[in-house]
Amino acid sequence: MTTKRRIEKIVMILSVVCVLALFTYFLWDILVPVLKMNFKNDTEGAKELLRQKGWMGYLTVIFVEALQMVVVFIPAEFIQISSGLSYPFPLALLLCDLGVCLGATIIFVLVRAFRFENGAYLKSKEKIDRLATSKKERGVVLFLYFLFFMPIIPFGAICYYGSSTKLRYWKYILTVSTGVIPSIVTSNLMGSAAKAFFAHNLPIPLLVLIIVLLAALLFALIFFFLDRIYFKENKGTPDSILYIAFLRFVKLVRGRKQKVIADEIPEDVQSPYVVLANHQSFYDFYYLLAMKHKRNPAFVVNRYYLGKPFVRSHWRNSGGFIPKRLFNADLSTVRGIIRTVRMGYPVVIFPEGRLSPDGASNPILEQGAALWRKLNVDLVLTRIEGAYFSIPKWRRRFYRSTIRVKIAKIIRREELKNYTDAELDDLIEQTLRFDASEAPENRYRQKDKAEGLHNLLYRCPNCGKLYEMKSKGNALSCAACGATFELGEDYRFTGAGPRTIPEFYRAIADIEARELKERPLDLQTGVRLRVFDETGHTVVREKGECRLTNAEFTYRSARETFSIPTENLPALPFSCGEEFELYHQNKLYYFYPETDRQQVARWALIVDLLTAARREKKPQTETEKPTGSKGE
Repeated sequence: MTTKRRIEKIVMILSVVCVLALFTYFLWDILVPVLKMNFKNDTEGAKELLRQKGWMGYLTVIFVEALQMVVVFIPAEFIQISSGLSYPFPLALLLCDLGVCLGATIIFVLVRAFRFENGAYLKSKEKIDRLATSKKERGVVLFLYFLFFMPIIPFGAICYYGSSTKLRYWKYILTVSTGVIPSIVTSNLMGSAAKAFFAHNLPIPLLVLIIVLLAALLFALIFFFLDRIYFKENKGTPDSILYIAFLRFVKLVRGRKQKVIADEIPEDVQSPYVVLANHQSFYDFYYLLAMKHKRNPAFVVNRYYLGKPFVRSHWRNSGGFIPKRLFNADLSTVRGIIRTVRMGYPVVIFPEGRLSPDGASNPILEQGAALWRKLNVDLVLTRIEGAYFSIPKWRRRFYRSTIRVKIAKIIRREELKNYTDAELDDLIEQTLRFDASEAPENRYRQKDKAEGLHNLLYRCPNCGKLYEMKSKGNALSCAACGATFELGEDYRFTGAGPRTIPEFYRAIADIEARELKERPLDLQTGVRLRVFDETGHTVVREKGECRLTNAEFTYRSARETFSIPTENLPALPFSCGEEFELYHQNKLYYFYPETDRQQVARWALIVDLLTAARREKKPQTETEKPTGSKGE
């Protein structure tokens, strides 16, 4: 370790010790006694205590605020809320802002005079640099204001960044002192509100409501600044504030629940490019963000999700989502992909078009070779591993797991001409093919691994009985013949019979395929129907009947009757134990069977078998077709 690094570490350790010591002094000698007096409605005693402490109290707030900025990783909110609890709001605001200015000045001197590097800051630097790269045309001052309004980067890290620029001190310190005010005001007001509640014995729920409202007000101010001023020109692109806020929210929700280890996009792959990935779980889009894209990527997603009430009114402005009707000709999706690529942004597509039901890749039914040629960009073929068993589509409970995102192959734009459309499509499908059971990433010691599995594995492979499978704990059993299949920690079945979930699923498929050859197909079921229009509104609720034959799918009710030839029905997306769905005349139909909800998996599997039979008989034509999308 160099002498410079030793000095930097010593400075950090001393700063942390000083922060802890000063804050402890403030806590026990000022804050706790003041709160006790407020509890007893002894406001005069509290004022007298603060008067006696005088400059010691003021300096403590200032130094704690300053030193926590130098350290970076200690949250400033502790001292800001505490000062709001102890002092009148105007004085608390002044003290905290003076502390910020002192800390910013110390950082400025450390960086400019001693080329000081803070390890905690370096962890945030990459994030700041990425934001700065997309905003080169902005002035440094405006960019610093933008960073202060972003709730994800500590004040200290922003000051280290500002000090490393060529900004003059007076402009730097003016920017810092004003940029932190909204956050300090919110924290101080939270402290002041808490003090008032303690003094007057008001209900705690009301205090919580006020704090939530203050936080909402701060968020509204931040959003207004970013959306109307800083990100104004980014509406409709993946750099929009709406899209960035969505990504931050997802990271906040998922970040602590899973460890994602991802290959990074190579330096020589320049944006725009297209990422094609297998589809193991609903959160695959989040895992792919860990690849450190050169620019924010846009995702092709199921149009249904973009019809949700809040999302519907904002997704067009976000620009990070390109809607797609599943397994339905949708030229607007192709136009959206082309538009996004021409703007220079990466696009992420799940060409399977739906989640894997059993952990093994679905066939790619909508080939895209012609589109990739038209785009003329690098194709990054990516496999997601470890995601399926953490939350498969047949189980609601989530299991903590490690996810790996691996770049399996990169097809350079200049290489596209070396393949025919059929060869390119086949190469993509073979490269993305993955079976979660072949190389399980994690060990699962949970005792309820099989819960819900009977809604996918609906038929016994031993006796062939329908809808007699039951799941409990780690076991799947047949009520008709008594066969039991238990899952081990690697999600493999112990004992005789199928060894993995895909093997079990294929065994059911073999039974269904054999029956399709022996007798004509004729499935019928009564259903409850919900129909959604393009805006996501439910426009129809009714009861009817669905029928599936070798030739067509038919829906009949008192209101309408329609049929879709099976050759125009390449797949039937479904939710295990709930419904299957399809698009008809630009409306999304959700069918909920009134009996044996397990049968939705059967309808979907049989449609897959009919499609596979047609593909074997008739080779794919090399026509331009729209690509797949993020599944259900």
